[in-house]
Amino acid sequence: MSTHYKQEALEYHAAPMPGKIGTQLTKPCITQHDLSLAYSPGVAEPCLAIDRDQSRVYDYTAKGNLVAVITNGTAVLGLGNIGPAASKPVMEGKAVLFKAFADIDVFDIEVNATRPHDFIETVTRIAPTFGGINLEDIAAPACFEIERTLSHTLDIPVFHDDQHGTAIIIAASLLNALEIQNKKIEDARVVCLGAGAAGIASMHLLKALGAQDENLIMIDRNGVIHSERDDLNEYKREFAIETNSRTLDDAMDGADVFIGVSGPDLLTPELLLTMAERPVVFALSNPDPEIEPELALSTRNDLIIGTGRSDYPNQVNNVLGFPFIFRGALDVHAKCINQSMQIAAVHALAQLARDPVPQQVLNAYNIDSLVFGRDYIIPKPLDPRLIETIPQAVAKAAIGSGVARKFPPEFAHKQAV
Repeated sequence: MSTHYKQEALEYHAAPMPGKIGTQLTKPCITQHDLSLAYSPGVAEPCLAIDRDQSRVYDYTAKGNLVAVITNGTAVLGLGNIGPAASKPVMEGKAVLFKAFADIDVFDIEVNATRPHDFIETVTRIAPTFGGINLEDIAAPACFEIERTLSHTLDIPVFHDDQHGTAIIIAASLLNALEIQNKKIEDARVVCLGAGAAGIASMHLLKALGAQDENLIMIDRNGVIHSERDDLNEYKREFAIETNSRTLDDAMDGADVFIGVSGPDLLTPELLLTMAERPVVFALSNPDPEIEPELALSTRNDLIIGTGRSDYPNQVNNVLGFPFIFRGALDVHAKCINQSMQIAAVHALAQLARDPVPQQVLNAYNIDSLVFGRDYIIPKPLDPRLIETIPQAVAKAAIGSGVARKFPPEFAHKQAV
């Protein structure tokens, strides 16, 4: 990153006023009568209505379109444990994406709490303000306990994007890549390098989509996660399998899929050559992937590769998921974002990449054509069809699985009994 770019980034965040987000009024506040309706005495009426029926909070306040982006700053992007204050620009950035892509309002909240219990207590106490909670940049394994506890405690969606957002985009991309490679997820041997939040959530979701336990090999910094290891936490232990493989070299021999959520340059050309015919490689370490696409493609011409970077084809980008998933959940006042809703998002994203691409998308990326295939397995972030399709799929799944509390007319026939 050049000195000029670094300075440009600092100036962008500082001027003409500090930060990237603010608030705006949604009601007129010009006359004395406006003021009396906005505050005293008029504000008493919605307060009393909500007191009689708590669900009316969605009718008279911004709760239904308000998400909290909450972190403790323990695992921020590739920057690590930089703490709450230093994480705030990232949380504001997340707020920008929510608003720009799905018109969802966000309060970013940075919590000074490294112990899971303290963080959980803080979020639980402020949750009535929000229609949903997006957990962000919290280190594993604490993130698993935090999300699990909050999901069970609160009656609004709680979604850890580093887990489930990443998993959803990986899964949608992989379903399409496997189809192009003439393979099925039920048969595919998958190696996942990295056993943190993204890796574990991705393997959970792939299992729900049909991947077989014995075909999933996870690798952490101590090697293959196998049944004879005694150093595994409860989250890794679920993926411990009986295998003779102990190293990445062992695991890659004959693998159909490599998913890297680890670090740069860990997948060598020599290892790539040991994979099965027509492999799929997702090198998602960012900004420097586990193997550079140019090197991978010069090593094998039968592979499909995706990265986390926007300057290569097949970007596995969370912005394809979380704004639209929350949009669908909020539209039906969902109590949670469950696995049915996640799977609905996976299939909707996968299908969208197979449909003809609008000219508007080609213009946005200054390209002549974009056709489902090796270099296009997942939609582009600026595709206007995302907001038209993903929320609908998620909302239908929420209704079908019985976690919706609002039933818009277009979904009336979908109401769960």
